[in-house]
Parts: sequence; structure tokens; C-alpha cells
Amino acid sequence: MSSAKIIIGNLLIAEPSSVYDQPFNRSIVLLTEYNEEGTVGFIINKPLDYSINDLIPTIIAEFSVFYGVPVSPDNVYFIHNVPEIISDGIEIAPGIFWGGDFETVLTLLNANALKTNEIKFFIGYSGWSEGQLEAEIETKSWITRQSTNELIFDTKAEQIWKNALKDLDGEYKQMIHYPLDPQIN
Repeated sequence: MSSAKIIIGNLLIAEPSSVYDQPFNRSIVLLTEYNEEGTVGFIINKPLDYSINDLIPTIIAEFSVFYGVPVSPDNVYFIHNVPEIISDGIEIAPGIFWGGDFETVLTLLNANALKTNEIKFFIGYSGWSEGQLEAEIETKSWITRQSTNELIFDTKAEQIWKNALKDLDGEYKQMIHYPLDPQIN
């Protein structure tokens, strides 16, 4: 595959062969930045065991926090689909925005004015240096596909990986039936 498949807003679907590569096992990464310096993305289907108010005690809402992965683990990032109420976000795919005015997010959360299918929070992010992701795609560690608002925001985290593969043809569609541990097969 070529780097033409690496497009901001696309999804990376971890191949089942990466079963022992935690935390990427059966993960879905939303790509938010791609340039000559590298690539940035967030795992959208791996919620942590705590919520945003555990990280920021002034927030009274209990939204899940997802494991963005190892780079910059002391920072909170977010994506959303409500640019009409959260300004300054970067549109990375139709209707999907990265970042924005965090003070507004805090106000909206405390006013109970955001729904869980409108925003996702992440600790850290996934990062690849120049050429690294292309090499991983070439060795079939990742499948790429377009993202959808429904898949990212309306699908339960434990179903995102399977649902992302269901739309693909051939061998990819069959992967949803692979056991978590291939040695059990």
C-alpha cells in the first residue's frame, strides 16, 4: 500500500496479527495529523477505567477517557462533532473535529450540555516518525479505511473494531471471526 492511504481523518485498523503488540491489539486509530515529520492519531476503542472528572476534578461530568497511547501521556486531547458549540477545532474528516476551545468544553461539560456521542477524550496520543507508519502498513500491520461519525461517536467501544471491518470486502470481513488468541484456534 502507498502513503495515499494515509489521510488525515482515516482510520487505522490493527491487523489481528498484532495480538501481542499491546496496546494496539485490535485497536482503531483515528489519524489527526500527517506531514513530513510524522503522523499523530488516537485510539478510539480503548476506554480506560476512569473518567474525565478523575483527571480534572473541576469537571462534574463522567465521560470516558480513552487511551490515546504512549506519547505525551500527561496531556488530555479531544475530538468532537459539535463545531457549532466548540469553536477552533480542526476538521479532520466530514463532521469530525480535533481539539478546540477547551474552556468552552469545560463550561459545556459542567452545564451538562454535551452528550457522550459528541465528544471523546484521550490521554496521550499515538505517534509515528517519518516513514514509520508507511512501513507498518506495507508489512500489513494496519488496514486503512475512511472514518465515519457514526463509527467513532455512536458505536460502543467494544464493537468499533468489528464494525470497522464489516464494511470491508474479502479477507478483512472474515477477520471479525478470528479468535483473540490465535493459539486457541
